[in-house]
Amino acid sequence: MAIQSKPASAGKLILLIVVAAVVWGLDAWKKSHPASGPAPRMTPRQTPEKPKPAHAPSIPKSPETAGGYEVYQNCRLDTERNNDGDSFAIKLPDGQTEIFRLYFVDTPESEFKEYRDGRSNHERIDQQAGYFGITPEKSVEIGKKAKNFVVERLTSRPFTLYTAWDSPYDDERYHAFIEFPTNGGARSLDELLVEQGLCRIYTKGADTPDGTPMNRRKDQLRAIERQARDRRVGAWGLR
Repeated sequence: MAIQSKPASAGKLILLIVVAAVVWGLDAWKKSHPASGPAPRMTPRQTPEKPKPAHAPSIPKSPETAGGYEVYQNCRLDTERNNDGDSFAIKLPDGQTEIFRLYFVDTPESEFKEYRDGRSNHERIDQQAGYFGITPEKSVEIGKKAKNFVVERLTSRPFTLYTAWDSPYDDERYHAFIEFPTNGGARSLDELLVEQGLCRIYTKGADTPDGTPMNRRKDQLRAIERQARDRRVGAWGLR
């Protein structure tokens, strides 16, 4: 019996050696390959919300709206401010004054200016003059006429203002449509300026309060501009 037990004991010894080698090898591998920790949690990509026009903080929200615009009726021009042909101070029904700029149109500068930092508006005047094909001096004269035209219209009677309170330069000047009554019915100020040859179609446009898409409205203004050019009114008559 003793002779038969030797091979069995040797086999067990070999098996123990193999198991020990495997355990040692596995332990050595784990030490040389440390765990990298849990994978970072993936969060779904979030699409940023489109910025919403900020309502002027101190202005009571108008209860009347049209085409996404707040409607303020019985507005008046604040004549004590420095107004020009496309940007002016408007006194709202509650008596508060805000600065508004017209959509679509840019009236020429009404004077040559040089600023303290060395800049000037001369390059802008040159661009405006080039639009009409006239000299810078004549362009400034048209700017003065545009200013007088607007002041006369906006001081003759109250008018209606449409705004979404979007500030193009984030400087508390807001885009707006201005509409006032005429003998032929309500007219928008931007359209009248184009009709009189007192502005260029140049600045930011938008869908109108009555729902006309921006591009269609721009086409309408272009058609009015062609008629003004053919009639040689305003700047078109100085070429």
